[in-house]
Amino acid sequence: MRLFRPISLLILGLGAPVFASDHTPPPVQPATSFAAVEVHDKEQIAIAAEPYDTRQKESIFRIDYLSHGVMPIRLVVTNNSDKPISLRDARILFQTAAGDRIQAAEPEDIERLITMRERKSGHIPLPAPLPPIKTKPKFSSKDLETDFNTFEYAALVVEPHTTRAGFLFYDVSQLDHPLKGAKLHLHALRDAEGKDLFYFEIPFDKYLQSKSSQMD
Repeated sequence: MRLFRPISLLILGLGAPVFASDHTPPPVQPATSFAAVEVHDKEQIAIAAEPYDTRQKESIFRIDYLSHGVMPIRLVVTNNSDKPISLRDARILFQTAAGDRIQAAEPEDIERLITMRERKSGHIPLPAPLPPIKTKPKFSSKDLETDFNTFEYAALVVEPHTTRAGFLFYDVSQLDHPLKGAKLHLHALRDAEGKDLFYFEIPFDKYLQSKSSQMD
C-alpha cells in the first residue's frame, strides 16, 4: 500500500479546532487534546485519531465523503522525545469490530467507489415504455485530487517536540456502524536508530463516548 504520496507537508500552528467551509485544514493541536488517543510514556509519543463523521466536520472537504461510505480520519502524531520518529514504512489500518483491517484509500480507490455508486443512483425511473432519465454525476475528480493535496497526512518524519497532522480516508461502505468497536492500528513506526516502536491501537469507542457525553 502506498501510504504517503509526493505532496507537500502540512505544517500548521497550534490552536483550537474549527470547522469551516473554506476548505482549509484545522489548526494542529497535540494528540493528547483528542479523546481517541494512545500515549506511550516511555517513548514520549502520543497518537490520536479523530473521525470526521458528521456533516459539519466534513464540510472542510470539497466532496461529501460520508454519503459515499468513505470515513475521513484525522491522524495526529505528537513526538515529545528528543529524537525524530519515522512513519516512512508505517502501516496505518482501520480495524473493524470484526477484526478485519482496511488500508487507507488512494484517490483512485475513492473515485472508483463514488463513480460506481453514482452510476447505480444516477437514473430516474419513468413509467414504461419511457426510458429512465440519466442524471448528471456530481463527482469531480479535480476536487478529489485537491482534497488529497490539501488534507492527506504526509509527514514521513515527526521531529522532536513536534506535532504533525493530516487525514487518511477509509472505505467503510460495507459497514453499518463503522466506528463502533473499531480501532486505528499503527505499526512499523521507527525511532531515530531505525528500530520498530511498540505498535499503537487507538479505539474509536473513546471518541464515541466523548461525543455521547457532549450531547448529554
